[in-house]
Amino acid sequence: MIIAVDFDGTIHGGSYPSIGYLFPDVRKTISSLRANGHYVIIWTCRTGQDLLEAINWLLENKIEFDRINDNHPSNIANYGGNTRKIFADLYIDDKQVGELPKWDKIEEYIINNTLNTNKL
Repeated sequence: MIIAVDFDGTIHGGSYPSIGYLFPDVRKTISSLRANGHYVIIWTCRTGQDLLEAINWLLENKIEFDRINDNHPSNIANYGGNTRKIFADLYIDDKQVGELPKWDKIEEYIINNTLNTNKL
């Protein structure tokens, strides 16, 4: 499964352009998802120096990911190009309807709802 994860307000508790503290269980959850065959794309509106700072912060905090603001290669091939909109099977974002669940609940939801679906 391709999972797009927003950066600001979802992975960290800061207010753009600042980068705040790492939310509890983010590292463990994302690492576990990737270990179980899911493809994680960091999905952010950051560009330029702000994006570079976010990438460095992710690396320093050992947050695993497969791509940032870039589609999975199979989707690029399927659609004949790399669209601006990131395709994912699931989006994790603090701006979703309702509130962002805690990361352990996000992991539980994904595990319980993907047992019979194909992963990448």
